[in-house]
Amino acid sequence: MKKPKPELTQAELRRAAVDLLSRRDYSRRELTHKLSPKAADPDDVETVLDDLAERHWQSDERFAESFLNSRCQRYGPVRLQQELREKGLSAEQIQSAIANLSVDWYELALDLAQRKCPGGLPPQDMRERARLYRFLAYRGFTGEQTSYALERLAMAEHSDND
Repeated sequence: MKKPKPELTQAELRRAAVDLLSRRDYSRRELTHKLSPKAADPDDVETVLDDLAERHWQSDERFAESFLNSRCQRYGPVRLQQELREKGLSAEQIQSAIANLSVDWYELALDLAQRKCPGGLPPQDMRERARLYRFLAYRGFTGEQTSYALERLAMAEHSDND
């Protein structure tokens, strides 16, 4: 028979939250999910998180910046927006964080397409084009960004054959 886990007081919750934040940034929603099951009183979690935000120990904006910097070279804006929504950030916070990135999404899509298809893209190979389109769409690039990458990749292949 399992022993019930002891419920944490407000001070113990603060210690647990600071311990988590010392390893990496967390969004407020992530911390709420991690701390709520351990709390003796659910209101304690909100009190602790409010205090941490006031002290700037927890910041959704800083979390978003860190999260985007770690993932923006592999994923497009659509996927990054979705992931940040799942982490509990507001639409305004997400738009602001993505706007602060200095990423050319079109060139990033082209770079990923070139790595995926290093020999270029034969213009008539519709199966390969569709596969690459799905790959870039899954990675979170818009249709416009994906089309740009495919056109540039096909042009590079065409100019190599001349």
